[in-house]
Amino acid sequence: MKSFIPNAAMVHARSFGPPVDSSGATDELFVPINDEVVKISAVLLRPRYSKVSKTTKEGSSELDDSLVGVNHLEKKISAERMQSTAEFALKPGDLAVVYICELPEIKGKFDPKKAAALGLRPGPKCRELQLGNSVQSDHQDIMVHPGDVLGPSVPGPIVLVVDCPTPSHMQELSSIHSLTPYYSDPSEQSKEMCKKVDCVIHLSPASVTCTTEYQQWMSRFGEVQHVMAGHQLKNVEIPILKSSARIATRLNYLCPQFFPSPGFWSLPQLKSLPSVSRGPSEFSLPASCQVITAENLLKFHLRPYAQLGLDRSGIPEVTSRPKIIEDLITEIPEIVDASEHITQLLHHGNNIANGGSMTLQANNVVIEEPWLHETALPSCLEGITREDMEIVLLGTGSSQPSKYRNVTSIFINLFSKGSILLDCGEGTLGQLKRRFGIEGADEAVKGLRCIWISHIHADHHTGIARILALRRDLLNETPHEPLVVVGPRQLKIFLDAYQKLEDLDMQFLDCRQTTEASLKTFESGENKDVNGSVGVQNDQKDGSNLFAKGSHMESYWKRPGSPADASAAFPLLAMLKRVLREAGLEALISFPVIHCPQAYGVVLKAADRTNSTGKKIPGWKIVYSGDTRPCPELVAASHGATVLIHEATFEDGMVEEAIARNHSTTQEAIEVGDAAGAYRIILTHFSQRYPKIPVFDETHMHKTSIAFDMMSVNLADLPMLPRVLPYLKLLFRDEMIVDESDDVNVATAAAI
Repeated sequence: MKSFIPNAAMVHARSFGPPVDSSGATDELFVPINDEVVKISAVLLRPRYSKVSKTTKEGSSELDDSLVGVNHLEKKISAERMQSTAEFALKPGDLAVVYICELPEIKGKFDPKKAAALGLRPGPKCRELQLGNSVQSDHQDIMVHPGDVLGPSVPGPIVLVVDCPTPSHMQELSSIHSLTPYYSDPSEQSKEMCKKVDCVIHLSPASVTCTTEYQQWMSRFGEVQHVMAGHQLKNVEIPILKSSARIATRLNYLCPQFFPSPGFWSLPQLKSLPSVSRGPSEFSLPASCQVITAENLLKFHLRPYAQLGLDRSGIPEVTSRPKIIEDLITEIPEIVDASEHITQLLHHGNNIANGGSMTLQANNVVIEEPWLHETALPSCLEGITREDMEIVLLGTGSSQPSKYRNVTSIFINLFSKGSILLDCGEGTLGQLKRRFGIEGADEAVKGLRCIWISHIHADHHTGIARILALRRDLLNETPHEPLVVVGPRQLKIFLDAYQKLEDLDMQFLDCRQTTEASLKTFESGENKDVNGSVGVQNDQKDGSNLFAKGSHMESYWKRPGSPADASAAFPLLAMLKRVLREAGLEALISFPVIHCPQAYGVVLKAADRTNSTGKKIPGWKIVYSGDTRPCPELVAASHGATVLIHEATFEDGMVEEAIARNHSTTQEAIEVGDAAGAYRIILTHFSQRYPKIPVFDETHMHKTSIAFDMMSVNLADLPMLPRVLPYLKLLFRDEMIVDESDDVNVATAAAI
């Protein structure tokens, strides 16, 4: 992550263990941390695969059909990473670790009477004894030892964290001798040598923990509390961030069409899924072993010793939707009429899309919609259906996640034709699961056609590896192509480094190769000479700028835009064009913006279509600004856009801050949309200074909407989108304030 994390924020990790590809024994105890507070030891787990049988023909090798593991990842490794030595090459991501956390023993209580009997005066020597040091008696010619004046010590608590991801790792786990001192079986060692384990936290999935072999291994610890913390899907329905869930429920009550109910699964549905873990009662363990199903925010206290054990006080309860709605109506009685009015507006949207101002009066409160002249319906929306396209705002905050807004990610749902992700901040996969449910999120990831990243700042791309890895696993047994990832060149450095851990099954394309000029070159084929090789443009041929002032000295063949660079991009551009065509899209065009080096915005253009009468209808056009100051390139790219999704990090009164950090204010974003003639503007990427709703002026927002996490804007609902804004202001009428305490650190904000 050094390519995008400031040096001051870098964590200096300590690595341990032999090289991944070494053939030495893994049963070795490493101690990465050992101080007066805690000792943490680690044992590496490698998967054990069955040997391959060598054929006599051509000296080749075949896989033995009886692989120990049945996991699809193991099959992939078995098929692709076979070596002539009949062993499988491993990546660091194939390794697992067992961590042993040991706290120091608790010294016995100091007995002043015993100390006095041994000739000690109260003072520093008593303190030395409590620290474990022997001292000379003040009145007797003897040495006084800590054991002479201290009560019996209590062994420090011990916790194991076990990650055994596959059955092939289980073979290694059951034979590790380094864990022998922590087993309670007296047949293996004397009881004096046993270390009493208080808790074992199992990160292993149900496919492993439900096996007889694993449960037999669990029983070797004796009287221990086992916390089953691996993949407990039942916790999905219980949100940890209650305030965020409360706002999502309120928004859904007000306008379910733009704010669908979260995709949380109920417990009966979860239990029907094959991946759900067994309950504790279904484990075949001795009665002395206590099995606890992990829950969100469950704690296990290690200190003070008197509180040793489980603490359930922080576990969140299931949020009651009826109770949230009841509280909302009590707080804002007018919300009932507002919700009904929005429903009427949306149901009759086609009839009133071109109407004038409309007024809602309920309980003596008047809400006026702030426009008199609605723009005409763009031709691209003629005959549009609800299955054409939907914009899902997965994350609408900036810099870092907050309680109410996750960082940037936009899911372009093309329904049966797939989907595209525009930016992919951390937590994007979690947001997909909250929006679509567990299985729905899997389908969304499998259907991805492309991921486009605007720039290298962490709040825009650090969720991408998790998405790519999940897609790889979901499609492992299905013929498929690597996913195209379009982003700035520095992103490739990060992804290439990550792929040393695990394969991400992707193809990278630089944003520079998807600009309008690059795409025209690709389409026209003007850069190919008669021999089919990529030609060189004139400014590159003469080398006139090679020694120009300020020019970066770089290998001609490695510089951006060189023949080698363009040659490598052409096959990927052809692949991207085909993928877009299959998704019903005409083009994906990147354009430079003003934020940081190699920052881009993007245009998504749908292909034209023909209606039942043979009339040609132009395709819709979505423009996403990324992070930027207002600039001519953005205005030009947004010309005639159906939807402009524009960052609005700061309120109108913070222009200087916006300029200093290369961001935009709300008013600046709206002005860009107006100048470009965009039909609708969606504002997003709000500073976390605005915890629930940003500060805005309704005066110029006749075609603009404020984005919220999980907000879903269907193409068919675009005419009605701005009309929801006054009701959002009603919903948050007491909460449109700036939270200065949550303001982002200046250094961090400047970097983002």
